[in-house]
Parts: sequence; C-alpha cells; structure tokens
Amino acid sequence: MNLFPKLVVDDASRAVEFYTTVLGLQETERFETPDEKIVHVRLVHGDVQLTLKDEDAVDAGPTALGLDRSPVIINLDVADPDAVASRMEAGGATVIYPVEDHPYGRMGRLRDPFGHVWIVRRLDGG
Repeated sequence: MNLFPKLVVDDASRAVEFYTTVLGLQETERFETPDEKIVHVRLVHGDVQLTLKDEDAVDAGPTALGLDRSPVIINLDVADPDAVASRMEAGGATVIYPVEDHPYGRMGRLRDPFGHVWIVRRLDGG
C-alpha cells in the first residue's frame, strides 16, 4: 500500500517551486490540461511523496474556501526543524507557532503560502 496526500493549491506551478526549493523535493511527474493547469504533479524525496493540483471547479483549496484554519495538518519529521522552518518562512510561509522545545522533542507550526498547515518536528525518544 502507498498512501500520500494530494494538496489542492491556487497556483500549483508556484507551489512546486516552493516545495522543491524549501523542502528539497524532486518533481517526478506532471500532467496538465491544454490550458496548462496542473491536474497532477508528484514530488518525492526518498520514500516521501507529495502530490499537488491546481484548484478547479471540482476541487477547491484552503484559500479558495476562505479558511483561516486547516482540517488537515501535515507532519514533517526532520533532523533540524529550525532550519526547515526558517526556509519555509523565507519562502513565504507564516509562523503559527515558532519552533520550540517540548517534552517530546522540538517542533513548530507553519502555514504555507497556499494555506496548508505543517508541523516541522524532531521527536526525541519514545
């Protein structure tokens, strides 16, 4: 079984640039409509997969829905959450909670430029 999210965004080309630059993902496939709207793009890093598509009449992203909160939170386990959060913020993400130490590890929460919420974390122990 292979489970991975497909994020609906208001500008998939810009999102590809953000996720490849900030998170180091590599684009491996892309399908577009004749008017160059992305219906599917796959980004990978090792076993991690993230897919994206442009908003359309069927699928609306968080910004089109006017959401200031997200019903989905994406967890990203990394060795250096401070560095990843800094790159995300420099790329246009908004800090919801800064990266801080917690009893279970170090983590912070950010909203990417497309409205999706991410937790960048390094868990310590258990």
